[in-house]
Amino acid sequence: MKLKRRRQPPPQETIVSLIDVIFFLLIFFMLVGRMDATAPFEVSPPVSTAGETLPKGGTTIAVAEDGALALNGEAMARPALLARIRELRAQKPGLFVRINAHAEARLTNLLPLVTALEQAGVEDVVLVVTPHPA
Repeated sequence: MKLKRRRQPPPQETIVSLIDVIFFLLIFFMLVGRMDATAPFEVSPPVSTAGETLPKGGTTIAVAEDGALALNGEAMARPALLARIRELRAQKPGLFVRINAHAEARLTNLLPLVTALEQAGVEDVVLVVTPHPA
């Protein structure tokens, strides 16, 4: 009696190397990508020797050199921005606001904004600065 040999199935292609590439790309983009909202205009914060690390979370207001404003990456006029801040504060009473102002922005644009934020009930307002190179 002659037995037939079982046919060997063709070797299956492994996808392990593809999975490694996907994880590498995922980690790469997590490290390189920015998680905060970027302004629709250029903002270069002032350089300072004083300061501390910013806490995470909160809302970001960007102030351009010409005084243009953006809230969490969306350009808007000051009245609309303050109305949105009031809405956000109603949702989260301990709202933290960071102001990312251009180094050449005039204080006449920045100081009234801080005053208006305080009048809107925001207690924590922080100015973003770039650390001075040591």
